[in-house]
Amino acid sequence: MITSTRRVSPDKSEVRIAFSLDDTSDVKDVEDVPQTFPDLEQRLQPVPPCMSLRESVQVYKEHCRMAREFHHVKHDIAVLEDRKRKLLAELGEDEKVAAEIARLEDEFLRLTEENRSLVTVHNERTQQLETLCLTDRPTQDSS
Repeated sequence: MITSTRRVSPDKSEVRIAFSLDDTSDVKDVEDVPQTFPDLEQRLQPVPPCMSLRESVQVYKEHCRMAREFHHVKHDIAVLEDRKRKLLAELGEDEKVAAEIARLEDEFLRLTEENRSLVTVHNERTQQLETLCLTDRPTQDSS
């Protein structure tokens, strides 16, 4: 463990920096995986760490983790927006179908009523014809 203490000026407090070169597992992990994140703006890209400082490596790893999480969230948002667009298109089609069904129902009711009316008129005319035929027969028989 290396410790360094330094006083910047006589009126300021001491700054103490401590780090260890013994535990290099974090450093090896960082060296193995070069991190690039095309979704992030250049200014938000993780800056490679100072390999001699464990805290720098930890900050870099955390930054990379957050960048990966950002990528996943951005991807999920894109998938959900695509699904929303498809559902809105389906909704539009369903509304058109519902309007067509309503129009056909109205037309069916109108035609059903017209059919009833025509059947009634037909029955009345049939009765009138029978009545005329019956009233006309005695006059034909007497002639």
